[in-house]
Amino acid sequence: MHAPVVQQSELREQALSTVIEQAVEARLVAAAPRMPTIPATLHYDERDPFAVRMSFPAPATLEGVEVYWTFARELLTHGVETAVGDGDVRVRPYGYDRTVLEFHAPEGTAIVHVRTGELRRFLHRTTALVPAGQEHLHVDLDHDLAELMRDAC
Repeated sequence: MHAPVVQQSELREQALSTVIEQAVEARLVAAAPRMPTIPATLHYDERDPFAVRMSFPAPATLEGVEVYWTFARELLTHGVETAVGDGDVRVRPYGYDRTVLEFHAPEGTAIVHVRTGELRRFLHRTTALVPAGQEHLHVDLDHDLAELMRDAC
């Protein structure tokens, strides 16, 4: 008896997980000297391999609804080493063991500190799933174009 031939697309669908989620402790920088801790979650999905999402639960936001920011994984990768970003999301190292993430919106700016070690662990996990420079191999352009066309109608 011969083993069945499995196509590469089938292997990818059979993978245990294509999504990485990691809870992190963020410290909101506020005008008061105390920096309250807020929960946050980093998300990475192999189907959107260039992006990282950081979400904040409803109780931690001024609006009382979950807030999330999506930005380039590369921005986070470089931001733990040096200041990067000139748009809505900016990232830079802060001291020995913290990284600052700034989120700029019309309503204002949120600045949070996250332990650099937590960010590096998350980035290591994403790179194990989709190595840097190989993101394009995980993009389904036909599916994305079909979704874009469906939304346009």
